[in-house]
Amino acid sequence: MGSDRGFLDIERVEKTYAPVEERIKHYNEFAVRPDTAQLEAQGARCMDCGIPYCHAMGCPLGNLIPEWNDLVYKGQWKAAYERLAATSSFPEITGRICPAPCEKSCTMSINSAPVSIQEIELAIIERAFKEGWVVPEPPKRESGKRVAIIGSGPAGLTAASKLRKLGHDVTVFEKSDRIGGLMRYGIPEFKLEKNIIDRRLEIMKAEGVRFETRVSIGEDISADYLRRSFDAILITIGAGKPRDIPAGGRGLEGIHFAMEYLTMSNKYCAGDYDFGEIISAKDKHVLVIGGGDTGSDCVGTAIRQGAKSVKQIEIMPKPTEWNEPNNPSWPDWPNILRTSTSHKEGCEREWCLMTSYFTGMGVNVQKAYLSKVEWKINKFNGRMEMKEIPGSEYEIPVDLVLIAAGFVHVDGGELIKSLDPKMDPRGNIETSSRGETSIPGVFAAGDAASGASLVVRAMESGRIASESVHEYLTGYADGK
Repeated sequence: MGSDRGFLDIERVEKTYAPVEERIKHYNEFAVRPDTAQLEAQGARCMDCGIPYCHAMGCPLGNLIPEWNDLVYKGQWKAAYERLAATSSFPEITGRICPAPCEKSCTMSINSAPVSIQEIELAIIERAFKEGWVVPEPPKRESGKRVAIIGSGPAGLTAASKLRKLGHDVTVFEKSDRIGGLMRYGIPEFKLEKNIIDRRLEIMKAEGVRFETRVSIGEDISADYLRRSFDAILITIGAGKPRDIPAGGRGLEGIHFAMEYLTMSNKYCAGDYDFGEIISAKDKHVLVIGGGDTGSDCVGTAIRQGAKSVKQIEIMPKPTEWNEPNNPSWPDWPNILRTSTSHKEGCEREWCLMTSYFTGMGVNVQKAYLSKVEWKINKFNGRMEMKEIPGSEYEIPVDLVLIAAGFVHVDGGELIKSLDPKMDPRGNIETSSRGETSIPGVFAAGDAASGASLVVRAMESGRIASESVHEYLTGYADGK
């Protein structure tokens, strides 16, 4: 425990941001982080609460949060890094893009502002890189076993890192031209600069992890060949099938899924495309359909591209506005209104709206027709049901429509067809709690098995699956 009065005498510190008028001129990260003295003091707010809900309930990775908070308070940063690295393979990523369920579960959140856990986490890992503490850790012994990991998102990279350290020969196959999956192409540069990913990949390469890009399993390489060439296969291809909307005029040009749009923008930032080659919002009225994080990312990207206007709509009711520092649903994740930095850059938001249909001039979309809906609880089954409000339809001008309505299930194409694992009712790969599929020696982790979820949950799923793969390869269980 840092200080018996730390949580009473010290206020929570948070990152601040560059002014809107400055940050929308570029795609780089714009957060201004607390300094070392502020974070060491913040560590003293961690109050040795006895049952650390941040660790046991909030963090899917089980990070040893109270331990490294206390070490930071004492100025023992290297020891703090060692405790952080014991459970988290990529804290430089979760420290930037995780929604921090740990903070919502912090005991302080019962009636006050939580400890700034995420800022401390990020400060620890960035200091570790700066001081040279993050070094390759190749295995001391080789197992002689080969593992193929299909997909290089958070689950795949976590599993690759763990399995390589255990001595297995690991090859990661990625159908895109660069490694990183959703982290590289689904998250804008202003939230996660891609040199952060590349920095970690260099460490993994030095440890002996092999990366093969532009390889689609089932097309470029057969799944049968992969099974003959490797001792185990781990599928971590994400939940790539986007949810569409049943609106008339859907086939008009100018209507795109969010991931298509964000991927092109990220490739533009990487220098792969010229601005004229991407889906651009410049001088356009933009409609973003979907109120989640992906929709918010579309908003921030469209503003940086020079959109004439940006409107984001959500079919669900507006969440409760909550301006207090505590969590009204402690220790659970609260269903409250969240306003991102992108929203604050210039965006109109509305809820309880459905898209009825689109119209256009020739092949290009020009108008969207929206209708208001109401939600009521069905007294017989207790479920929320939606009903369109008659006479509520109205039109808005649109030049670009971005559908960010989430993902429905895995989209494995020829890979899934050729391997033919058992699928669950939602269309994802059915697995045991340890990531085992219906096929011996074939495992699945992350969104491919669970459906779309948080990056940090995908990382935890990858870690669990890597343990299961290791047990399968070595014939040992529970570390025996």
